[in-house]
Amino acid sequence: MDVTRHPVRVPTRAPGGTTNAYLLGDGPAALVDPGARTDELDALVAERGVEHLLVSHTHPDHVGAVEAYAAETGATVWARAGRTDRFREATGRSPDRVLSRGTTLALGGGRVRVLETPGHAPDHVSFEAGREGPILCGDCAVRDGSVVVGSPEGDMRAYVTSVRRLWAIDPPTLYPGHGPAIETPRATLERLLSHRYERERRILEATEEGATTLEEILEAAYEKDLSGVRDLARATTVAHLEKLDVEGRLEWDGRHARTSAGTGSG
Repeated sequence: MDVTRHPVRVPTRAPGGTTNAYLLGDGPAALVDPGARTDELDALVAERGVEHLLVSHTHPDHVGAVEAYAAETGATVWARAGRTDRFREATGRSPDRVLSRGTTLALGGGRVRVLETPGHAPDHVSFEAGREGPILCGDCAVRDGSVVVGSPEGDMRAYVTSVRRLWAIDPPTLYPGHGPAIETPRATLERLLSHRYERERRILEATEEGATTLEEILEAAYEKDLSGVRDLARATTVAHLEKLDVEGRLEWDGRHARTSAGTGSG
């Protein structure tokens, strides 16, 4: 199945300032994650024709042009089942249909299968293009750097599970929401998991050494300069603390953390 990636510059905060919009299918296509309109994307949509409009999740940098392309193409607009209110608030329109794990869409060149991959956002899904084909993974992975999984939107336990799920599927290629295609999916997913485990280890060590407040833990867990991204690092640290609290590896009440009696770093 043909996968065409088209980065679009978005006015909202996004890695590198762009979000990847995709066209899936050899004939009338599915348009995925239109974060904004561009002349080039308009031309691709007009040339290929669009039957379905999909989003990996409803963060602003992925849905900015949903309403415009839906009105222009008449495509069927899909939203995650159980998250239609969230979709409506983000896009300004109601979906035509809902999708969930296992939903398949017939396109020219094959079928697209929906995979549940929450974590970065509660409504996050990915799209498998054809049987054992590449996966459009939204904000589950990036080729370089790491993915923000920030509370309250992000759920670190769910994110780690989603990354493991993609690793188990072992697709030939991952097409992310930001940046270039990932040609070595398993190595990249292993790197992202290792990054999360290392951050988690630093957070546990910080609490074991006496850090209790979010700012104290943040300073201990990050060695790099956080200028310009401190809010993202803070939200990610909270997501890690929430995960560790659920797992009983420390106690976090939303303001203070302490290592639970009788637990260690695991």
